[in-house]
Amino acid sequence: MPKIIPPPFITQSEEALDKGYDPKVARGLLQFVKPYTGQMLIALLFMIFVAAASVSGPYFVKLAIDNGITPKDPAYLKKIVLIFFAVSVVQLVVNYWRVRIMSRVGQHVLYDVRTAMFNHLQKLSLGFYNRYSVGRVITRVINDVGTLREFITWAVLAIVRNLLGIIGTIIAMLSLNLKLSLLTFAVMPLMIWATIAFRHIARQNYRKVRAAVSWANSTLAENINGVRVVQAFSRQEHNYLNFHDYINRYFLETSLDAAKVASVYTPVVDVLGAVATAMVVYVGGTAVLGESITPGVLIAFVLYVDRFFEPIRDLSRRFDTLQSTMAGGERILDLLNTEVEVRDAENAQEIGPIIGGVRFENVSFHYSDDPTLVLNQIDLDVNAGETVAFVGETGAGKTTIVKLLARFHDPTDGCVRVDGFDLRTVTQQSLRRQMGMVLQDPFLFNGSVKENILFGRLVASDEDVIAAAQAVGAHDFIVGLRNGYETSVEEGGVLLSVGQRQLISFARALLADPRILILDEATSSVDIQTEQIIQAALAKLLKGRTSFVIAHRLSTITSADRIVVIHDGKIIEQGKHSELLAKQGMYYELYKTGFQE
Repeated sequence: MPKIIPPPFITQSEEALDKGYDPKVARGLLQFVKPYTGQMLIALLFMIFVAAASVSGPYFVKLAIDNGITPKDPAYLKKIVLIFFAVSVVQLVVNYWRVRIMSRVGQHVLYDVRTAMFNHLQKLSLGFYNRYSVGRVITRVINDVGTLREFITWAVLAIVRNLLGIIGTIIAMLSLNLKLSLLTFAVMPLMIWATIAFRHIARQNYRKVRAAVSWANSTLAENINGVRVVQAFSRQEHNYLNFHDYINRYFLETSLDAAKVASVYTPVVDVLGAVATAMVVYVGGTAVLGESITPGVLIAFVLYVDRFFEPIRDLSRRFDTLQSTMAGGERILDLLNTEVEVRDAENAQEIGPIIGGVRFENVSFHYSDDPTLVLNQIDLDVNAGETVAFVGETGAGKTTIVKLLARFHDPTDGCVRVDGFDLRTVTQQSLRRQMGMVLQDPFLFNGSVKENILFGRLVASDEDVIAAAQAVGAHDFIVGLRNGYETSVEEGGVLLSVGQRQLISFARALLADPRILILDEATSSVDIQTEQIIQAALAKLLKGRTSFVIAHRLSTITSADRIVVIHDGKIIEQGKHSELLAKQGMYYELYKTGFQE
């Protein structure tokens, strides 16, 4: 069978993971480690002791042979064994605390990173979420932080331990015998060459494996999310064959290629270690026969040769973790360094209880990455308590207007005022506490029905929750659920119909008691019967509030105090329903083609 080639975008997206040590990324990650410098230093001291104790093992063997066994001195032999045992016990205790300290530091660092990322994500403006998919953001918080956890908790320990072990072993070997040490180091050029060659080939193979994992996960997630469509069109067999013969086989091939490379490197290192050991045994054995060195020195040297090559093998394996950590760390820092587009001014003040007067003064807006104007010189004065309906074709700018009012974006030109206050001069929190929003596709959080209604006003009583649900016509269906108001809706409210989720979102908005209310096509996803229930609730919901309604159904807007027609980012008509029909302008055309029921 021919080799399978993945889609180009998969391989290209994974090239970012093929990243070596980056000092800039390392410095950025170190800011999270600084608070734990003291504990890290204690762990380092423990690690030095453990490395020294480990390196001393062969030397104790040398002493036992040369000063205990050869001269037949059982008292000395017993003393060396007891000392070696005591050192091993202390090493065990110190190693336990070393691992525990580093594990705690690693977990606290990850806690700080996740907290910082979550806090920053809460502050980022909607412009960021327009450019980045939810999946990419979650990958940063889960996968990349998980890679960081592995490195800080375990890889750092292993790398430092291996480096200390190599340094200690070299010192011990040089102190025992210079000639045998140089003989052992003679195979190092071959070892370095083999390691470099392995790393070059392995990096390419591991990148392909990561691409295969990404491709397989993407296909799996797509099929699970679209399972209804798959079953509706009977695509199960086709999708299975595609996954079995194409995607999963590519995963298998790349994994086998990576395994082949790994299977070659370890035997090469073992052979080089065996060659070094053989040379040491031959030359050292000759020296023992010539009585220029003692048998204990030779045996200790053979033990040191093995301890010299083992950390080198392990360091090569740790390179993958370092590489992934650098790539993950870079993405984490990129997210944390993403600028918050909409932020409170330094002298921003808390806005007190508002009346609800809203004014758009010569407002224009375009997105930061697209100079095309979405809104162009919008002038609109809305009195407190007035209900204004926005109508227009898709993409005309209706939703953008209410986003500016909620200050999810700031105008490119002009300003938006509430009760005379420029929104850029007040804090976002004090403004949004007095605003409510109901969207076309209502989002419910994983929890009970009651918890979702309480979302905007946590201090409300159970009686307040029930009263809000009754006011919008949601009470009857809620009490019919398995556990009533305590029924879990699961993530996104998947256990409820669209109409039921919308009614709960209305109850949530009513309970929050906002002075300014925004309904963004809030009834477009419900059936006629549910809409009739909602229409009765809307009268109570809108009463006494400044309300902005975006709708595609005539019944939702005919009772508005004013209808504003938006076209290409401009206001071209405004007035009452009957007045606009009499003008026979754009609203009249929209009415004839889309609003009539």
